[in-house]
Amino acid sequence: MNRDIEQTALVKTELDGGEEVIKIPRNIHLVPMDRINGYEVRPGYYEINGATAIPGGVNFTVHSRNATSIKLLLFRRGEKEPFAVLPFPRHYRIGDVYSMIVFKLSIEEFEYAYQVDGPYEPDKGLIFDSSKCLLDPYAKAVAGQGEWGKPGYGYARYRARVVKDDFDWGAMEQPLLPMEDLIIYELHVRGFTMHESSGVLHPGTFAGLMEKLPYLLELGVNVVELMPIFEFDEMLDYREVDGEKLCNYWGYNTVSFFAPNTSYTASTEYNREGNELKTLIQMFNKHGIEVYLDVVFNHTAEGDENGPFFSFKGFDNNIYYMLTPDGKYYNFSGCGNAVNCNHPIVRQMILDCLRYWVTTYRVDGFRFDLASILGRNEDGTPMNQPPLLQDLAFDPILRDVKLIAEAWDAGGLYQVGTFPSWNRWAEWNGKYRDDMRRYLKGDAGMAYWAAQRIRGSRDIYEVHSRENASVNFITCHDGFTLYDLFSYNMKHNEKNGWNNTDGSNDNYSWNCGVEGDTDDTQVNTLRYRLMRNAFAILMCSRGIPMFLAGDEFCNTQFGNNNAYCQDNGISWLDWNQLEKHRGMFHFFQYMIRFRKIHRVLRTNVSDGACGFPDVSFHGEEPWHGEFYEHERYVGVLFAGQEKGKRPEVIYLASNAYWGDLQITPPTLPQNMCWEIVVDTWEESQSSRLVQNEKIEIHPRSVMVLVGRER
Repeated sequence: MNRDIEQTALVKTELDGGEEVIKIPRNIHLVPMDRINGYEVRPGYYEINGATAIPGGVNFTVHSRNATSIKLLLFRRGEKEPFAVLPFPRHYRIGDVYSMIVFKLSIEEFEYAYQVDGPYEPDKGLIFDSSKCLLDPYAKAVAGQGEWGKPGYGYARYRARVVKDDFDWGAMEQPLLPMEDLIIYELHVRGFTMHESSGVLHPGTFAGLMEKLPYLLELGVNVVELMPIFEFDEMLDYREVDGEKLCNYWGYNTVSFFAPNTSYTASTEYNREGNELKTLIQMFNKHGIEVYLDVVFNHTAEGDENGPFFSFKGFDNNIYYMLTPDGKYYNFSGCGNAVNCNHPIVRQMILDCLRYWVTTYRVDGFRFDLASILGRNEDGTPMNQPPLLQDLAFDPILRDVKLIAEAWDAGGLYQVGTFPSWNRWAEWNGKYRDDMRRYLKGDAGMAYWAAQRIRGSRDIYEVHSRENASVNFITCHDGFTLYDLFSYNMKHNEKNGWNNTDGSNDNYSWNCGVEGDTDDTQVNTLRYRLMRNAFAILMCSRGIPMFLAGDEFCNTQFGNNNAYCQDNGISWLDWNQLEKHRGMFHFFQYMIRFRKIHRVLRTNVSDGACGFPDVSFHGEEPWHGEFYEHERYVGVLFAGQEKGKRPEVIYLASNAYWGDLQITPPTLPQNMCWEIVVDTWEESQSSRLVQNEKIEIHPRSVMVLVGRER
């Protein structure tokens, strides 16, 4: 017997008039205290949620407010029936927390789930069902999900595995890029390299994305924002339409918040799930690229009353979800349910989750899908100072992490410019997208609003004294690609199987005269010019620019503006287009580099320079910035001077009119002259000095002028 256990102190105590001797170990070690169904166990670590390997065994901790009992189920990999069922003894429960150490378990030899019993009162939101196998809400890996497009175990769709966290990060330091310097590139891990033209060894995986690192460095972006990589089940909404297999390709249906999507790995990672993703983040960070995750805390894959029942419903349905007074699901997400984010239990889980991804995976930032739901109270009403958003804004572990909100939800709450931020949260600026799209296609009355968006949307954000709040974008995963934006007047989602009723109808797009692809040279020339216009303005706008992967080489989704279910050539990037549209790629490269060189485009470096204010608006004549209803020309001047450096003066001239215009840029000091460095009328860019006071700007084109010393 262990000598540490033998060494005890004797204490005498009186009980009911008698005397009892109690042995208290001097050195307490983890030793079994009970035996359950052949397994030695003892109470566990109550403050460590989930399943954790410890010397000699595994610690299992789970909690439920309303459960009456919980059983731990242990399975051999892939087997239908558990090889062990271990009920938590009543005295292993403290408060709402059940915790148990099971000795002599090797994490490579089992998968686990829970059965939870409790009251069944649906009108109160209590729907416990002890026959269900439930996935641990804190599971670090989900079993049975490793191969894309194939159902899990079927009879018990989700189980958990215990993960070894022994990844060697070395002395790596994260880039910690300033907000104003970010250039965000949004991509889908599978779709980025799944097409045969991608040329990678491991298509559709984190490894395949790593193989494209040289391309990303060549392009010049410094942030990749990954569409959902939390474990999701693409087969949950599987269906066939006209012989085509459709699935939940995008992944906005979270199964497990703490687990990476195992079908995105090139090799099986039993009990080391996440290592390939960690390697990706480590490699990208080493080369100065931050990695952000698109996270979906607003709803789960369990859906409404008719949806599956695999985790949160079985642990505490009326805590994890917002419920109506009669126990039904609020649906502010448009996906069947809404997570009850500001309940203290759920709030803690979300904070634990984000801390986990930051400490274990070194994630640099998060984009929160339908983030306005995160600010709703338990009854669904919007809150002025949501506790969850405040917790995330001030959490010390998350201090250097970028927090980006999609500041609206499917319940009609639209908070662009008013999202509760504590000057910490940035927002997807939906007004930038809509106003710039309307301006670019030549709508009347949009010049003033375009100028405001280029200026950094100060009309929206300065009211609340918010800095670096605007994430500017014209395209993202949700909607048309940039090529489709100028190739289609209408969405074409027929292949989604909903009779073209899904997806937004408010696209503010223009087909330039022909719907879809065409051989008409004039139409194509106009389309490519409008694409250059859009990207030039995006790169010359104050705020954080973001664009969709593939826009740089004219990727198309053939008019589908809601390709969430299309795991095929509609959504996969066709890398053949890169060679076909190499000129567009070079233009994107050029504008990204131009933005990086000129800090005055990114932030207010001073109150101005050369007698000019920091930002000013101009019409066809300088200092005429009223922008009447009929006007379609916008001139924006940026000026600033960093200490010890030469002044920077940049003039963005944008003509959304269908005719030539004679414009006069603001007059520079005598020792300076204007140089045109961008002219989207031309396919390739070359600079030229301005010889005359007036400049001719061609129809539907953009120029960028830089003030140079003579």
